[in-house]
Amino acid sequence: MKSESIFTLALVAFFCLSVVWIPADCTASESILPISVNSSGIKWYSYEEGIERGKEEKKNVFLNFYTQWCGYCKKMDKETFANSSIIAYLNENFISIKVNSDKERQIANYYYVNGLPTSWFLSKEGSKISSLPGYIPSDMLINILKYIHTDSYKKMNFRKFMKK
Repeated sequence: MKSESIFTLALVAFFCLSVVWIPADCTASESILPISVNSSGIKWYSYEEGIERGKEEKKNVFLNFYTQWCGYCKKMDKETFANSSIIAYLNENFISIKVNSDKERQIANYYYVNGLPTSWFLSKEGSKISSLPGYIPSDMLINILKYIHTDSYKKMNFRKFMKK
């Protein structure tokens, strides 16, 4: 059942989101929005601190892999991660981690990051649940966050969850 849920989540990412893995509008001179730790945005942690906090606080972990040259990473920062519902849901229910794939290649390799942005979801114990490659709009991400946070991925596939 769990593998069916993970497979469905991957299919949603591939078919429904029109995922583009490596953006064409990326330039090395552009910079990504700074990692936010203030009260008006998502509280992002470093990888080590976030993994530890997830275990201590018994919260699922949301990992976002990015680089400074990635156009869709910037788009996700400006649109998805600026959405007030996403900010509130992540800050309340997840430990959020941002990983620069260029600077932290070992971590990116461990999570098989081949395209950007890539998002990973980890359990409260730190085990891998699933990943989503590409840009995720806020209306889709909020549903995926709820699916993961409520542990619905253990009981049903994403399609069934969305029908409820």
